[in-house]
Amino acid sequence: MSDSKNAAFGAGHDHIFLGAGHEKNERKTWAVIALCSAMMLVEIVGGSMFGSLALVADGLHMSTHAGAMLIAALAYTYARKHATDSRFVFGTGKLGDLAGFTSAIVLAMIALLIGYEAVSRFLSPVPIHFGEAIPIAVVGLLVNLASVWLLSGGDHGHNHGHSHGHGHGHDHDDHAHDGEVQKIFAASGVFAVSIFEDGVPPVFRLTPVTDGARPNASAVSITTVRPDGTQQVFALADRGSYLESKEYIPEPHAFKAIVQMPDGEHEVEFEEHEHHDGAHEAATRDHNIRSAYVHVIADAAVSVLAIIGLVLARTFGWLWMDPLAGVIGALVIANWSYGLMRDTGAILLDMNPDQRMAENVRHAIEDNGDKVVDLHVWRLGPGHMSAVVSVLTTEAQRTPSFYHAALKRFKGLSHVTVEVNPTQLAV
Repeated sequence: MSDSKNAAFGAGHDHIFLGAGHEKNERKTWAVIALCSAMMLVEIVGGSMFGSLALVADGLHMSTHAGAMLIAALAYTYARKHATDSRFVFGTGKLGDLAGFTSAIVLAMIALLIGYEAVSRFLSPVPIHFGEAIPIAVVGLLVNLASVWLLSGGDHGHNHGHSHGHGHGHDHDDHAHDGEVQKIFAASGVFAVSIFEDGVPPVFRLTPVTDGARPNASAVSITTVRPDGTQQVFALADRGSYLESKEYIPEPHAFKAIVQMPDGEHEVEFEEHEHHDGAHEAATRDHNIRSAYVHVIADAAVSVLAIIGLVLARTFGWLWMDPLAGVIGALVIANWSYGLMRDTGAILLDMNPDQRMAENVRHAIEDNGDKVVDLHVWRLGPGHMSAVVSVLTTEAQRTPSFYHAALKRFKGLSHVTVEVNPTQLAV
C-alpha cells in the first residue's frame, strides 16, 4: 500500500478570500441606499402633503428598491467583519454570491408582480393621471441613473483581482492584438508564431502567412528560454493549415522562443500582458455588486419603458401602451434574474467557473512526469480559486511543497491542498 503525504498550501495562513474591490463596492452600495431612502422619504411625505396617491405609491416602490440594495450592503459588511472567523472553513468570500442569488429571486418576484399588474390592466384598463405619472417616472429614472453611476464607477461591477495574460494566437486570418503574434521570415515564406489558448490549454501554433511549401512537422521545433535560463523543447504536429505543439506551454508565458526551421533558427519574444477572457471574468466577477447593479438597471429600464408608454398613451390615446411597457419590462427583468441566478447558483454549488485553471494545474503537475489521479477546482470568492489535487509519483523525494512551488505561478489560485502518493515503477 502506498504512503500518502498531505499538505495545504500555506498551512496556517488566513482564509480571507474577499474580492479586490470589496470595501469600495460596500461603500458604493450604502451610498445608493442613502440616495433611495432620501428619495423615498421625499415622495411619501410630499405625496401625503399634496394628496398624491401616485407619489406615495412610487415612494413605497423606492423602499423595496432600497430593501433589495440592503441585501447586498449587509452581505458586504458581514463578509468583511467575519472574514477571519474560523467557523467559516473557506472564509466569507461566497457570501456575496449568496446575496446575489437572493437578489435574483427578489428580481424574479418583481418581474412576476409587474407582469401580473400589466396583464390585469390589459383586461381591466384603469384611468391614468398623466400629469402626475409622467413627472414621477422621470424623477424615478433620474434617481436610478444616479444609482447606476454610483455603482458602476467605471468597472460595472467587475473586479479584476489579478493579471492573467498571454499571447493569444488564432489562425492567420484572425485579428490579434499587438505582441500576441510574432512573425518569422524563413526561406520557404513568412510564418506567424502564436500561443493559442481559446478555451483549451495553451499550445504553440506556426501558421503560414504567405503561399509556399509548409515545412514537415518533424523538421520543426520550438525551444523556450525563460528568464531564469530554463529551457523546454516543443515538438510540432501537422494540423492541416498550421503546425501545433504536442505539449502544452506552462505559465507564465514570458520567454524567448527559438523556432528551429529547415533553413536555420529564428528567435521571437513573448511577454505577459493584461488579458481578460470569459473564464477569467467568471472567476473574478463580484456577483453581489452585479446584483445591485442589475436592480438599478432593471428599475431604470422599467422607468424608461413607463415614460414611453405613458407619453404614447397620452399623445395617441393608446392606453394599451402602458401595460405593454410593463410586460416588456417584466420579461427583461426575468431574463436578467435568470442569468444572475444561474451564475451565482453555479458558484454556491461549487461548479468550476474556470476550466482552464483546472487544465493548467493538471498540466503543470503532469509535465513533470507525474499523474494527477484526482483534481477539484472551485471558487472561494471573487478572484480566488481553490484546488485539491491527488498526485501519483514515482519520485519518492517529491513532497507536497514541490507541487506547491510548481503551482505558485497561478496567481488566481489562493488555496491549494496536495496529496502525494508515491508508487513503484512496474518491473
